[in-house]
Amino acid sequence: MPAPDPTVLTGAREDLALLRDAAREAGAIAMRYFGNNPQVWMKGGTSPVSEADHAADAFLRQTLLKARPGYGWLSEETADDHARLAAHRTFVVDPIDGTRGFLDGLHSWCV
Repeated sequence: MPAPDPTVLTGAREDLALLRDAAREAGAIAMRYFGNNPQVWMKGGTSPVSEADHAADAFLRQTLLKARPGYGWLSEETADDHARLAAHRTFVVDPIDGTRGFLDGLHSWCV
């Protein structure tokens, strides 16, 4: 059986299922760090990013782009790859939205 053509776009239903499953797993990854004092760095001197952000981001990037190799990638935690501009669809990701709350132990964050 030939490899799938990465330029063929999938349907919204298939993409939604992929995104839902990936977000759930990235959330489980983040929860391993939640309340456990993860390592933190400052981006631009004012915005915290943690090892949980990086772990969730790495998982999402690997999982989503493996499933949809023809899609682009834009993430808050990854250096921008302008190749995404040529893609018909692009994943836009904030691996932990609400990092400050996450780090403070609040439940007001999401993947």
